[in-house]
Amino acid sequence: MQDYAASAAAAGAGTELLDSAVAHLMHETGASVVMLYLLPRHDTTLRLAVLAGVPGQLADPWTRVPLSAPMPVADAVRLGCLIWLGSQEELARRYPRPALVLPYQFALAAAPLHIGAADQGGLVLLWPGSHSPQLRPDERAAVLRGCNGIGTLLRQAESNGYPVVAGSQPRVLPPPEPPAPDPAEGAAVMEFVQRLPGGSCALALDGTVTYLNDAAAELLGTPADEVRGTLPWVSLPWLHDPSVEDHYRAAVISRQNTSFTVLRPPDRWLSFRLFPNATGISVRIMPTSEPGPADAPAPTLPPSAAVPSRANALYHLMHLAATLTEAVGTQEVIELAGDQLMPAFRIHTLVVMTSTDGRLRVEGRRGGRPTLMDRFDGAPLSSGTPAAHVLTTGIPDFFPTFADLERAYPQAGLRDVVAACAFLPLIVSGHPVGSLVLAYDRPQTFEPEERALLTSIAGLLAQALDRARLYDTKNRLAHSLQAHLLPQTLPSIDGLDVAARYLPSTRGMGIGGDFYDLIRLDETTAAAAIGDVQGHNVNAAALMGQVRTAVHASAGAPPDEVLARTNRLLTDLDPGLFTSCLYVHLDLAGNTACLATAGHPAPLLRQPDGQTEALDLPPGLLLGIDPASRYPTTHVPLPPGATLALFTDGLVEAPGVDFDDATADLAEHFALALDQDMDSVAETLVRYARRYTPGNDDIALLLINALRQDG
Repeated sequence: MQDYAASAAAAGAGTELLDSAVAHLMHETGASVVMLYLLPRHDTTLRLAVLAGVPGQLADPWTRVPLSAPMPVADAVRLGCLIWLGSQEELARRYPRPALVLPYQFALAAAPLHIGAADQGGLVLLWPGSHSPQLRPDERAAVLRGCNGIGTLLRQAESNGYPVVAGSQPRVLPPPEPPAPDPAEGAAVMEFVQRLPGGSCALALDGTVTYLNDAAAELLGTPADEVRGTLPWVSLPWLHDPSVEDHYRAAVISRQNTSFTVLRPPDRWLSFRLFPNATGISVRIMPTSEPGPADAPAPTLPPSAAVPSRANALYHLMHLAATLTEAVGTQEVIELAGDQLMPAFRIHTLVVMTSTDGRLRVEGRRGGRPTLMDRFDGAPLSSGTPAAHVLTTGIPDFFPTFADLERAYPQAGLRDVVAACAFLPLIVSGHPVGSLVLAYDRPQTFEPEERALLTSIAGLLAQALDRARLYDTKNRLAHSLQAHLLPQTLPSIDGLDVAARYLPSTRGMGIGGDFYDLIRLDETTAAAAIGDVQGHNVNAAALMGQVRTAVHASAGAPPDEVLARTNRLLTDLDPGLFTSCLYVHLDLAGNTACLATAGHPAPLLRQPDGQTEALDLPPGLLLGIDPASRYPTTHVPLPPGATLALFTDGLVEAPGVDFDDATADLAEHFALALDQDMDSVAETLVRYARRYTPGNDDIALLLINALRQDG
């Protein structure tokens, strides 16, 4: 027990020293926020251990940061260098994901921690938005001293056998204690506060109300005891607007004054001014006669051209980020981006441009200014156009009016086309790969906050487009591979009318393991096969090609022997995937069909009079499981006018629907198409499938009609 107590005391002492070191670093650098990350040995995820300067809930998105994540602290640790971001706009350009969640004004430094040659963690420091865009030499030196000092503490704790580890939640250091008031001045301070016009209120750093005077309670319309100790946007229903909490976050993180106006029902407008520092936020509450920022002049732009509120902008951006995760192809990404962004930011035209062979290329466009795109499309990267300049430099350009654009690019040839525009770099892995062009039909102010938001948009869009272009490339490859693995055309066989369809899954690479085949054996016999390899990827497609080749090699033998040989081949290959297969031997002279199945759905047989049923075939084991499997055969009449429908389960399977019931519904549709040719019947059945099935599986369909003697 004594040993345990000693260990706990030693570990506690190490933790206290570390907390003290973080507080000292905060004081030495003048940073408003410090985040200390630790990297457990043999791990690839940084864990937030100590947080100072903001409440814990503001750091929730970053308590765990993978080293591979596009985040400043991850890059600092991985690259072993200090990373400096002097503005919100620079953060948005280089790290759009964190910039979206924290669209506030601040400067940031991230630096690695080392124990010898081993990575031990990293530090993140934030300075108020008033900080210079450059990190001063003394600040840099203080950061590096702090890294060395904390690294030494971690090394000593580890060598003593009590390594410091990050808990499940970071330790949040309390804010510094404010200076104790002089008792003799206490009464004078209270009189001073009471004499101020309007209401006075104080918030802790976590947003809870710690003080409000009688005037503030009267303006809020709530007794002081019901508000004190609560979050105002929780305890006061009329402050539930997300923008209220957003202004609080802006004050805490940027340490800059902010203000907003809110309607207290039914008709009283109140102005709130927030004054933050390291210990909390002072709030002045004043009645006002009309809505609008209390500390800003009336907007010079017409209301229709006003920038959306930060809360609304963030809503659209978060919605865009979530939507883009579902987008696949390039055009879908551009369409979704246009649908989300153009109404939110009142953008008139959106153009996405990339470079091909040293020239600008319009990748996609939305909006009503086609001449704008035409002027840029095909221009060399060396041309004096803003889109080319942004693409080659990676630096955004904002032009509040056409006059600003004309002064910067007098040769751009954009007269009478746009009233304002923004050119934003599309950056992937630190390299510009394209330009996002946003055009407006009215002048724009492009405040710093909006510039940062638009830059973040470009970052998100760049990453989504990079994924989409990779998908498009893979999709083209997949379609080409699938086309070469399946029959290019079906053979023409006297006495048969045939048709086939293959539809890839609507999800994934557009490639799968479904296949079909029709093989001419001699003048009076033919063979048909259909199968489904497990999976929807290149491996499934490759195995499908092997199965199809094996069936071809054995075609002409009895169906049970064809499947048995193919099964032995697959079990020898041991691909780790299973395959269903149905093989049919067609005797055209005898008007019969002999069938065997390896776990594949039985085909439909439609009689000349339209009666349709699923054949009852004895089951056989899937191919590739047991090399000794046997596959019983079944003989059925195939009179002139009868039709077989061979299909894979993607044609009928739907969530919550019994397979036999779905097959019966398919049989009804098959029966109703009695007077159609096989191509028309195939279209009918595929339309049925796409209407009632989710499209998560490939579809293969092969129709074989024994022609009537007069056909």
